[in-house]
Amino acid sequence: MLGLFMAITLLMTSPASLSAQGLLPATQATEESSAQDGATASETPADPLKALLDVLQDDTARSRLISELEKQTSASGAETPSDTSGADQGIVDTAVENATDGAGVLEDSIVSLGGKIALITQSIAETAAAQVLFTWNSLQNAGSVFNGLQGGELAVLLEAGQSLLLVIVMTVVVFLTLRALTIPLFKRLGKRSQNGSFVGNALRFAGSVLMDTLTVVIAWAIGYAVTTLALGEFGQIDFRQSLYLNAFLLVEMVKVAMRALLSPSSRGLRLIPLSNTAARKLNRLANVVVSILGYGQLLIVPIINQSVSPAAGVAVSALLSVIVLLWLIVSVVVNRARVARWLHDRIAPPTVTADTGAEGAPDSDGPDLIEEAERKIQGILGPFVRHWHWFALAYLGFMFIVVMSQPTDVVMGYLAASGKIALAVLLASAITGAISKTISSGIFLPDELNKKLPLLQPRLNQFVPRVLLLLRYFVALLVVLYIFDVIGLVGLRGWMESQIGMSMTGNVISVFLVLMVAYGLWLAMTSWVDFRLNPDYGTIPTAREKTLLSLLRNAATIAIFILTIMFCLAEIGLNIGPLLASAGVLGLAIGFGAQKLVQDIITGVFIQFENAINVGDVITVGGTTGGVEKLTVRSVSLRDVNGVFHIIPFSSVDMVSNYTRDFSYFVCDMGVAYRENVSEVKQAMLDGFDQLRSDPDQGKLITADLEWFGLNSFGDSAVVCRARIKTLPGSQWGVGRAYNEILKTIFDERGIEIPFPHQTIFFGEAKDGTTQPIRIEDAEVQQEAVAAQPAKEQPSQESQNKVNKRLATDADDEDSFDDR
Repeated sequence: MLGLFMAITLLMTSPASLSAQGLLPATQATEESSAQDGATASETPADPLKALLDVLQDDTARSRLISELEKQTSASGAETPSDTSGADQGIVDTAVENATDGAGVLEDSIVSLGGKIALITQSIAETAAAQVLFTWNSLQNAGSVFNGLQGGELAVLLEAGQSLLLVIVMTVVVFLTLRALTIPLFKRLGKRSQNGSFVGNALRFAGSVLMDTLTVVIAWAIGYAVTTLALGEFGQIDFRQSLYLNAFLLVEMVKVAMRALLSPSSRGLRLIPLSNTAARKLNRLANVVVSILGYGQLLIVPIINQSVSPAAGVAVSALLSVIVLLWLIVSVVVNRARVARWLHDRIAPPTVTADTGAEGAPDSDGPDLIEEAERKIQGILGPFVRHWHWFALAYLGFMFIVVMSQPTDVVMGYLAASGKIALAVLLASAITGAISKTISSGIFLPDELNKKLPLLQPRLNQFVPRVLLLLRYFVALLVVLYIFDVIGLVGLRGWMESQIGMSMTGNVISVFLVLMVAYGLWLAMTSWVDFRLNPDYGTIPTAREKTLLSLLRNAATIAIFILTIMFCLAEIGLNIGPLLASAGVLGLAIGFGAQKLVQDIITGVFIQFENAINVGDVITVGGTTGGVEKLTVRSVSLRDVNGVFHIIPFSSVDMVSNYTRDFSYFVCDMGVAYRENVSEVKQAMLDGFDQLRSDPDQGKLITADLEWFGLNSFGDSAVVCRARIKTLPGSQWGVGRAYNEILKTIFDERGIEIPFPHQTIFFGEAKDGTTQPIRIEDAEVQQEAVAAQPAKEQPSQESQNKVNKRLATDADDEDSFDDR
């Protein structure tokens, strides 16, 4: 134990160890190591002592240390006492190292996942506690920051102000004069920008910023020239004058950047969506903060450092920071409600008033206007927007602690980080404002293009606002991550420079580009189909073109969708080779298990090749007749004359009857009485056709003269004469109804009877040609006689009464009977 104590003592007092810890310079460590027998260290190294303490507290490690010391002691037993100090030091170093390595290996082998989590949380808690303790100690000593004030600082500043008064007045007067001359120009540019194009607005904005910058630079240059040439000795400038002019340039350039964002004098050039009042108030607040901090740090503090003391400069810097913080706290409390409403308008989904298609239309997703109730912010953002001022006050309180407890360079670092955060928020607000404006106004295409492609603008207004809304959220996420990176919570830059970050960022960009290209291809394809189907431009599409183009659009949409999914999966790192192989096997299995589906598709393909059915045709398939409304590779959709919608798979179709292919016929089978002259009937039908053809509405549908077929058949009560009219496809039914109406009128005028089914009663006759007589009595007399008979005879008389009633009726109609 005595040897161990001596070795530890030598280890702690060795100048070499102090040099390794950085407590002594290298030369000093070398000089003292040559005389280390009589030297004693004034400080104790922390790392070897902590390592030795950890070893002694662990039973296993302590045992290994003892064993190692025994080995080293036995190995160096023959050494002389003069060499024992270096040997003992090497023994301890080796023993501690071996014991520590063994303990680390043992710890890694026995500590579970829960233990590792406990160690991590323990380290975090200890670090946080140490930081809190350091902050508390700093706050207790915060009052010492103002101890550097000696009471003469105000006099120094007054004296400096007197020496700089002429320069200050001159530069301010020149600057205000130039600003007064340029403000009307800014207003005119703003008015033109309200209805200008994007390129024109960008040029006007750049011109306004350039004019504002030149105003500051010219005022600064005039101040430098006058100070150098007119004030004091020719060609020389005072140190304080140089400080003021440089501070003026830097501070006013920061204000130029603020005015470029806020544009308090012209709404049209404003990047951030603010009202005129809000822009002016925010600009005044920014001017106050930038002026106090800028001129304070760049002018006042250097003068105090030079004329009084650096401690006084630190105190003045802290005092200025406290004034700015108090001013910001008051501004946050006063404007909390207005800012909350502005944040709600910025974060909530914007109202969309652009044309996105009629509500309920096939290409419409609903109403164009987002209701106000739907714009309510949900989730975690809602409380943040309503209580934003508490977060701002917490930040200002944190900055107050930093100002009071940290050195000036640390405070300036925090202020620089705050400036970066504010600039990022302002830029993000400008970007999201422009996006919201685009979403609200929508996309408007030229009238000529809308006439050619009537569905392009609604499609764009359905897709682009959603993409821009996602872009708004992406910008907000980037700002949040940037803020976390600035304050040190997340190493965004390091993560993006890492292999994982670069790979993930590249994958996201690649997927986004693939989706955009896919949508562009789909939009171009559908627009081309719409243009080809538009009858107002080019040639009028035929029914077959309509059918094939509709099928092409559906097939291309499916193909683009599948290819896009494949490319996206490949870009994110998934191997799509096994997926394609699995799709082939799955397709084979589906082919065996869904034979009806395969039959539907194959039959549909051949039907399309043979051009048997087109959209708009009137056909009969599967025993159903109707107009074709939709045609796919698998099925045909019909709507019959009663409005019933039928979907018929092609596997159930064995014959297709098309009533509207190339031309149509109306076949007129006109029945007339047997007594009528067929020649008169023919002439009447020809005259009726001439009258039909002279009708301007029906005549344009008839493509040939009437075809007279003659007497076609003998019916039970009529002879049938047939004629045929050739019409345009699908017009035969309308032409036929009009022709029937004309024939009815002509036949009535000419006394041509159109018979109807009736029966003739025949009573039979003898061989000599005689038949029984038929008595016709008055119906009323017969009814009275029947009523006077006994009730028992009534059933037997019912049939006779019916006959008598019929005969009486015929007699009233002047019908005659043959008495042969």
